[in-house]
Amino acid sequence: MIIALAAPPVANSIDEGIGHVTRMQAEAAAADARIVCFPEAYLPGLRGTDISVLPFDENDEANVLAAAQIGARNANITTIFCHEHLAASGRQIAATVIDNNGTILGVQTKNQLAPSEDPHYVPGTERRVFTIDSLTFGIVICHEGWRYPETVRWAARRGAQVVFHPHHTGSDTTGVELAQFGDARAPYYEKAMMMRSIENRIYFASVNYGLRYPESATCVIDPDGACMRHLPYGTPGVLTVQVDLAVADGLYARRLTPLDEST
Repeated sequence: MIIALAAPPVANSIDEGIGHVTRMQAEAAAADARIVCFPEAYLPGLRGTDISVLPFDENDEANVLAAAQIGARNANITTIFCHEHLAASGRQIAATVIDNNGTILGVQTKNQLAPSEDPHYVPGTERRVFTIDSLTFGIVICHEGWRYPETVRWAARRGAQVVFHPHHTGSDTTGVELAQFGDARAPYYEKAMMMRSIENRIYFASVNYGLRYPESATCVIDPDGACMRHLPYGTPGVLTVQVDLAVADGLYARRLTPLDEST
């Protein structure tokens, strides 16, 4: 199966952002990808960063979801669309899974917030896996995948061959230009990606914004912890990678002896 990761530039308006989403859905589908994942809270942008977050209310949420559904149906591609969700308890970071017919299959919320996000968001409370065709996958969002490896293992123990990891690291205005994946002098994020795959024996598919100064790459890590491909640093784009789902057997996740059956 070919999977895709879409790293769009920061949107200056909701309409511009929808345009990036629709274009990248079509680009991924043209490369024969069956599924494409967008970065964390792409619309309206992640609060607490140097992104100028766009105005976003319930009508905006409904409109961007409808546009993503139309784009998924027109391109015939399952889409993990990451956005802000206005729940009764407050603003949440969410990833809505839309199948290739434009039908919403479900939502994965960010349940483990970073401390810097506490003033802006409330956490979700549920976790799930999804299945399309021969692919079972989970979703962990940014901080969850970096500092809470049990979120990835939860999905792997329930059959996920791929865990998608929409995130945001870096800046669009200032920073260090990375040159080599996994550089020991770089932030730890890419090393954490490698561990999430190898400690479970699954694919880890991590997607960042197309920032000018990212602190981690948009990339796919294989079940042995090797980076298969990544987008060039500082460049928006769509990454497509063919994965062998039979190799992602979740061996180490399945061999876990849990302290209790809920682990």
